Amino acid sequence: MLKDFRKFILRGNVVDLAVAVVVGAAFSAIVTSLVKDLVTPLIGVITGSQDGKPADFSSHYFVIHGSKFLYGDFINAVISFLVISAVIFFLVVQPLNKILARLNPKEETADVPVQRECPECLSAIPVKAKRCKYCTAVSKPQKG
Repeated sequence: MLKDFRKFILRGNVVDLAVAVVVGAAFSAIVTSLVKDLVTPLIGVITGSQDGKPADFSSHYFVIHGSKFLYGDFINAVISFLVISAVIFFLVVQPLNKILARLNPKEETADVPVQRECPECLSAIPVKAKRCKYCTAVSKPQKG
């Protein structure tokens, strides 16, 4: 049983996931600081708030039968999520995709068909086939 557990833990996927979680946790502090210290004040400047911060909705709520619904906290969470997602997408994902595209250029593959239609039974046969494997009709092979 311990051998199976060790094999499971040392599998590449589990180790990769553990590293990703640790790096993600460390990176979240950087992204949070970037959003809080740079992006949020910019939103405050754009929206015209007095103190340079965007509007805080946390005090907004409504009451139904004595139950308080804090929809303002939900709005703050959504705005925070959207800002963090945008920062990660535009400052991490897009540049990384461009770097990877330059480092690993895709090979241009010719658009050559590998199969063709049998003239007798209309089955798909290889381009270089001389005879259909379904109806055994003789067929002139195509170059490819």
